[in-house]
Amino acid sequence: MITRGVFPKASLLFLLCLGACAQTPEPHPKEDALTPVPFSQLSGWQDDVVSEALPALRNSCVRMKKKQDWREPCAAFDKIDSGDNAALRQTIETHFTPYKIHGNETGLFTGYYEATLHGSKKRTKKYKTALWGYPWDMLTIDLGSFRDSLKGEKITGKIKGTKFLPYDTRAAIAKGSLKKRAEPLLWVDDPVDAFFLEIQGSGRVEMEDGSVVRVGYSGQNGHGYVAIGRALADSGKIKRPVSMAKIRAWLAANPKRAQDVMNRNPSAVFFTISQKKNPVGAQAVELTPMRSLAVDRHYVALGTPLWLVTEKHKRLVVAQDTGGAIKGAVRGDLFWGAGAKAERGAGEMQERGTYYLLLPKTRAQ
Repeated sequence: MITRGVFPKASLLFLLCLGACAQTPEPHPKEDALTPVPFSQLSGWQDDVVSEALPALRNSCVRMKKKQDWREPCAAFDKIDSGDNAALRQTIETHFTPYKIHGNETGLFTGYYEATLHGSKKRTKKYKTALWGYPWDMLTIDLGSFRDSLKGEKITGKIKGTKFLPYDTRAAIAKGSLKKRAEPLLWVDDPVDAFFLEIQGSGRVEMEDGSVVRVGYSGQNGHGYVAIGRALADSGKIKRPVSMAKIRAWLAANPKRAQDVMNRNPSAVFFTISQKKNPVGAQAVELTPMRSLAVDRHYVALGTPLWLVTEKHKRLVVAQDTGGAIKGAVRGDLFWGAGAKAERGAGEMQERGTYYLLLPKTRAQ
């Protein structure tokens, strides 16, 4: 649990107790929902340039090698030369078993990217949209520390008097509710860019002096994510299939109505300055373009290699991130990287597909 800011004495004692008790349970695949399959059943397994996923595997191993079942596979990954597809494919077949999540044959796979914005350290007439740091009075509580049936469930809010209330919505924040409760990290020139930065979770901000500041995910206000594209399509404002380009075009053409539409998504994301060269996902490792996948941690543990099969992609990826809209046993968001090509590809990606979990054989026995 995170505790920040100044609170009444009674509330502070209550929060300190929660902080001492709260423990976040480690996510894991549901064992009774997994069916082992041979590698020969993985469509396209022999055709992928699997060595492109080696950096992602090694990044995750920084965390995963602390687990006994991952020590041998991670040590083997370190010995493979870059570009050696045959060696990596053989290593994976030696150390891992593919599993299919039965009962959930297919799901939706989308894409995300590292956004590029333009900003300033000071608020000006041009740069007047804030990228907010973590609010000092926002608290996240692990409900599992109070009741076993709530393990894995968290609630985010704020204390007002003796009550714990939902945190500010996007609409309230847009009206200035965070004044004296949070610090703007930077100011950017486009509220729509800032909105999509929250959806992506990280990005690059090109500053007035030519320098680049990378920002990453720090926290979220606890409200559920609402897809404004669906709302725009349902009301006939844009045509299906929904894409990021269509949403952006409508918001740009309707600046007076844009904020109200964006406010339909009450979820808001807060940022921190990142010193990393690449964006960092929920596993706290740097992401690899086209090889890092955001998943639902209730079904897939972060760090798990996955064989992804969609309409256009058959490739080795690693579960290294999460997302507010990524919910379900078979659901994923593929990281495309940075730049215009990545933004276009991620914005257009809406594919049905599935994945297979690659779990260490020692764990499976």
